[in-house]
Amino acid sequence: MDFQLLDLYTLVPEIFLLIGVSAILLLDLFLSEKQRDVTFFFSLIVLVITSILPWFFYDVDPRVIMNGLIVSDSLGAALKSFLCLLIAVGLVYSKKYLLSRGLHRGEYFSLTLFATLGMMVMISSNHFLSLYLGLELLSLSLYAMVALQRDSGRSSEAAIKYFILGAIASGMLLYGMSMIYGATGNLNIDAIVASILADDADSTLLRLGVVFLIVGIGFKLGAVPFHMWVPDVYQGSPTSVTLLIGTAPKIAAFAFILRLLAEALGHPSLHQEWSQMLTVLAVASLVIGNVVAIVQTNFKRMLAYSTIAHMGFLLVGFMTGSMTGYSASLFYVLTYVLMALGGFGVILLLARDGFEAEELSDLSGLSQRNPWCAFLLMIILFSMAGIPPTVGFWSKLFVIQAIVDLGYVGLAVLAVMSSLVGAFYYLRVVKIMYFDASEGSDSAVTYRTGMAIFGVNGLLLLGLGLFPGWLLSLCEALIESSVRTF
Repeated sequence: MDFQLLDLYTLVPEIFLLIGVSAILLLDLFLSEKQRDVTFFFSLIVLVITSILPWFFYDVDPRVIMNGLIVSDSLGAALKSFLCLLIAVGLVYSKKYLLSRGLHRGEYFSLTLFATLGMMVMISSNHFLSLYLGLELLSLSLYAMVALQRDSGRSSEAAIKYFILGAIASGMLLYGMSMIYGATGNLNIDAIVASILADDADSTLLRLGVVFLIVGIGFKLGAVPFHMWVPDVYQGSPTSVTLLIGTAPKIAAFAFILRLLAEALGHPSLHQEWSQMLTVLAVASLVIGNVVAIVQTNFKRMLAYSTIAHMGFLLVGFMTGSMTGYSASLFYVLTYVLMALGGFGVILLLARDGFEAEELSDLSGLSQRNPWCAFLLMIILFSMAGIPPTVGFWSKLFVIQAIVDLGYVGLAVLAVMSSLVGAFYYLRVVKIMYFDASEGSDSAVTYRTGMAIFGVNGLLLLGLGLFPGWLLSLCEALIESSVRTF
């Protein structure tokens, strides 16, 4: 095996994170319950340093290392950096919640970092095996985190559903990868591309493998009709875990789909096949997600169906098969995770002992009890609905513009109509906050650090909405410099 020391140099962020999580596991053995803050702060430090390291260890022009397992490029560096910062912010949001629920333990932080490592591997993978290993490291960590609240029957039920359906999805992906291996004789993305270009691949087996891959991706993303786990897992998990599941893995999923479909299977003949399947998933997700969200009374469950609809938009960008579409999808996923971060973050901030703050009725009269918090949540909801001048408007517009440019006018009209339906249940929450009578629940937020971050979170969505050009230009530059298409 041809191994070079420079390969390890490129993998410094992943190696540092692995050393960090190993050190946290050992350190936690010697800490008492009152000293768990040490583990928390150490985890934050590891995440912040890991977010900086990718910018020192990447290649401007994509370079394949580790015998074809890993690719080093600017897109991977940017996504890994953003991912680590996002998870660090999520931990800060969750601190008080974890303390009140008895989850402020070393295993929670260790599992979070292991999940982060899995996502980083997914982002930089250039081989089906490394993609799958990263995905499974992420999935197994999340299964355990959902079940961490052992005294909650709802959490245990959610964990079982998540595990069973996640295992089905993993099996589908493995079947698909096996068939593609049988068709091309390789699992390396570059070798698969070469086999397809040379017309050496078994076309029937290859197309069957693509079908299984799409099904597996649909399960992992929570796209209709493979969405059945999303509402139950989002509602049943501890809210801090729901925040993690609803944000960071979407970035890794974007990279996963990009590597699998755009780079490995992006040949025009194959693109025609999988784009049709993605269109079906996208349309179903947009319609079902938005319609079913209308009748939800639980805020977390409503956000779960909202996530399904948003994943529909993400898939719409991918089905174009164009650089413009990929850039729009990247812009969409980066802005969406910021919205979801704030949406679940406000539940964490309002929650306290014996009160989860997850029912829509819990937000009644929030504007009278906590006007600043209500205002920030309104910005987040407006952004999710795609109402200007928030960034959510631009994220939807860029995706719709990408499909209109390719002549998919009908799909664009459907996307707009589904957004209008979605605006109804987002505005209903605003109505509950501002016009419904308060039910007397205390909405004071004593966690000043979390509230400060929430303020930055909400205002950032407004600022990006006023000045979206630089982020879109960055997304376009990352896609153009890193994605290797046919």
